[in-house]
Amino acid sequence: MNHYTFDTKKRIVSASGADINCYVKHAASDARYIVHVNHGLAEHAERYARFATKLSEAGCHVYAHDHRGHGLTKAKDAPQGVFSLDGDGVKKVMLDCAAVQENARAHHPDLPLIMFGHSMGGLITMNYALAHADRLAGAAVWNSNFSGGLVGRLAQGILHYERFRLGSDVPSRILPKLTFETWGKKIPNHRTDFDWLSHIEKEVDAYIADPNCGWNASVSMWQDLFDLVFNGSNVRGANKKTKTLPIQLLGGGKDPATDNAIATQAQCKRLKAAGFTAVKAIIFPSARHETLNDKDQDAATEAFIDFLHSCTDK
Repeated sequence: MNHYTFDTKKRIVSASGADINCYVKHAASDARYIVHVNHGLAEHAERYARFATKLSEAGCHVYAHDHRGHGLTKAKDAPQGVFSLDGDGVKKVMLDCAAVQENARAHHPDLPLIMFGHSMGGLITMNYALAHADRLAGAAVWNSNFSGGLVGRLAQGILHYERFRLGSDVPSRILPKLTFETWGKKIPNHRTDFDWLSHIEKEVDAYIADPNCGWNASVSMWQDLFDLVFNGSNVRGANKKTKTLPIQLLGGGKDPATDNAIATQAQCKRLKAAGFTAVKAIIFPSARHETLNDKDQDAATEAFIDFLHSCTDK
């Protein structure tokens, strides 16, 4: 629906066994940063071409890959909707992220690398940053919910039951009703079931028409996602290096997936209480879930570019 494109597409072999599909947008001006983009659940990296183009104009080399079970990335143990048929899905996702970053650094060894993630990608980014802060100059976690709480534990129980009755690698029957369908119903006078993503009708329609978007995740992928939620909120044991990593949390005040950004603010408070010293939360009051595809997309992109500067202007 737009003319934005990546410059190249490459295949990267991961230690997880995945053949990763990765898009690259080169810096249009003097290169200052590498940005590693991590997309959300039931979508794919090519949707971030507009964002990548804006970052390119700001001096970024942008690497955006399809996570296993998504888009054009191939792995024998990861058909669509599954991180891994063999278990260790979260571990393999992290190995894939490391492979993309190693490839980026091999081409641009002297540039700082900032990891960006939207929604599921934000869960991945937060978990990766907690484990590998020494590899990053900063981490941006957008539209992600780490407030699992009792509801999250209940969901894990439901998934355990589904796994017992249905198997781990079939689509969950219950989680889509508790998430995507519930969020869709929270939008007043909604035109489609996916209006919770954006106010912009063309963006919503493009998502619905995209065969690589909107599918139902497997029971095992949902279990992996809740592991990312709870691990990403367990921040008290972080080391000194991790606690000084610049972290940007961004949320939309009309995003039902983050309880209208209450979850974003909660993660910020959680990190600060644990001694993280370079954390900032930004809330766009009218934005829904896909901030980069909503009315505040330009302002949100500028907020991220400002964050890039803050990661290196120390």
